[in-house]
Amino acid sequence: MTPSRALKPLPRPPLLHVSVQESLKQFIADNTLKAGDPLPAESDLARSLGVGRNSVREAIKALESLGMLETRRGIGVFVRAFSLDALIDNLPYGLGRSLRDIEEIIEIRRTLETAMIGQAIERMPAQDLMELRGITLAMRRRAEQGESFADEDRAFHAVLFRGLDNRMLIRLIDVFWRAFDRAADFFNTDNPDPMQTWRDHDAIVEAVARKDVDEARLRLARHYHGISAVIANARAAEADRT
Repeated sequence: MTPSRALKPLPRPPLLHVSVQESLKQFIADNTLKAGDPLPAESDLARSLGVGRNSVREAIKALESLGMLETRRGIGVFVRAFSLDALIDNLPYGLGRSLRDIEEIIEIRRTLETAMIGQAIERMPAQDLMELRGITLAMRRRAEQGESFADEDRAFHAVLFRGLDNRMLIRLIDVFWRAFDRAADFFNTDNPDPMQTWRDHDAIVEAVARKDVDEARLRLARHYHGISAVIANARAAEADRT
């Protein structure tokens, strides 16, 4: 297709490539370009905007990192289908250095999980319930040894909501874990009571098995109180150091 709305030359601000990015995004919107549609050649973009090709190239690379464009070597630059994957994949790298960030992610995740647990119970296949029981058994064995079980905990929540077939929810849950792992590089996030954490998960599974949505929601909320206690301990330790 031939775009009907042209690009306009840009002034030269300190971060020129950022303005080029915005112009390219506006060009895509103005011309209602869809996934797979090509952008004009790099040289044409530079000429239309009145900027150097390096600025255009930097802007294209930035938009590629956001998942908006893709470069096909020897062919050109094309619009990509909209996806939050790139944003979600990079989000944990901007989090984890602040306990406040982690607290906010916990609150978002708690709200999502407690709101959606009813649907998860309704749609959960028998094999997922069996897998949850296996995960909690592994949790118990590790807890009895006084060990934490972050990997099992991570798998538990993924399986708990897998039946919803909501890829975005699973990705957001995973963002929490990746940010929490990152926080462990800066703060003490060790679980002080693995046995209680196992009991919390076991109680969630039993409520799910009974299809008791209210109880499952209550048990999830209690589980998140435990996570909040870990963050509170980390905050207290940080205060002692300052």
